[in-house]
Amino acid sequence: QVQLVESGGGLVQAGGSLRLSCAASLRTFSDVTMAWFRQAPGKEREIVAAVSWSSSTTYYADSVKGRFTISRDNAKNTVSLHMNSLKPEDTAIYYCAAPSRTFHFYTDRGRYDYWGQGTQVTVSS
Repeated sequence: QVQLVESGGGLVQAGGSLRLSCAASLRTFSDVTMAWFRQAPGKEREIVAAVSWSSSTTYYADSVKGRFTISRDNAKNTVSLHMNSLKPEDTAIYYCAAPSRTFHFYTDRGRYDYWGQGTQVTVSS
């Protein structure tokens, strides 16, 4: 059974930093793209960042470029999201996600089959 467990969310002031982590019990972890999505109240779930299986390719939403960094550790089956210069508009539930198909780089939410339970990030102004 696949499990993705996020941690590291919380309340932070604007301009501050947070680091989210996702621990994955996924046999094919080292062969799949991993991504972070977020969903703010009343809005659709959107991709924040993605990293390919070998870390050779990354994707960032325009809204977080230059502020967030995604990384992974295939030896530990973990993926992290380092968030700097946080803004109130970054407030959302953040989800870790993985596709079932290996060796394909996806940014489309519909391509992701496994999801964590989410972790709340709140940025106060």
